[in-house]
Amino acid sequence: MTDRLLVIHGPNLNLLGIREPDIYGRTTLAELDRQITGHGAGRGFDVRCRQSNHEGVIIDELHQANGGSDAVIINPGGFTHSSIAIRDAIAAITPPVIEVHLSNISAREEFRRTSITAPVCAGMISGFGWAGYLLAIDAARRLLDGAA
Repeated sequence: MTDRLLVIHGPNLNLLGIREPDIYGRTTLAELDRQITGHGAGRGFDVRCRQSNHEGVIIDELHQANGGSDAVIINPGGFTHSSIAIRDAIAAITPPVIEVHLSNISAREEFRRTSITAPVCAGMISGFGWAGYLLAIDAARRLLDGAA
């Protein structure tokens, strides 16, 4: 049986490969989604990737994950530090949620160092570039298999 994995990319991630490549890398969102989908398939996941710059759309995706996904990976982008509404949506759903950040948010500007969403996630992976998403897929597999 294949498990369903939802991957949510937050604001400005549509600009990957263009926006501050020294911080976020040169991999585009389309390239990243191909990596995620392939890696996920190899771990027994049917992967659905979504990107939005809009807080309400991200909240709607999280709500739909309840019953529609077995696990969620989210990079809330700038909402990590500001959206109580996204935090509450994560807390309200039953699938495990793993937070991912391309950069090491703990080593960035002071205002980026606190994630208000991480405390309601199963875990957070930060600072490994696009490979962090692959690590999150492996973590999701372990969570669903009861090995984490």
